[in-house]
Amino acid sequence: MIAILSCVVFAGAAIYINVAEHPARMECGTQLAATVFGPSYNRAAAMQASLAIMATIAGVSVGVTGGSWLWYVGASLIVNYWIQREIVPRLKQPPS
Repeated sequence: MIAILSCVVFAGAAIYINVAEHPARMECGTQLAATVFGPSYNRAAAMQASLAIMATIAGVSVGVTGGSWLWYVGASLIVNYWIQREIVPRLKQPPS
C-alpha cells in the first residue's frame, strides 16, 4: 500500500507542476518566474526524491516478500525516471 501511495503522490505532484504551476508562473512573466523558480524547484526536488526513494524501497520490499515481478518493474521505473530527471542534468552542468 505504501508503494502505491507514494507512486501516486509522486505522479500527482509531477502532473500538477507540469499542468498547473509552471504554465501559471510563465504567464506572470519571466522575471517573476525566475525569482520564484529556484526555491520552488529545490523544495519539489526534495519532495520527489523522498517519494521516489520510498516508492522504490516499498516496491522492492513487496517483491522480495512474495509479490509479483511487476513490483520490481515499477520500482525500477520510478527510480530511473527520477535519476534521469534530477541526477543526470545536474551531472551534465559545468562546475561553477
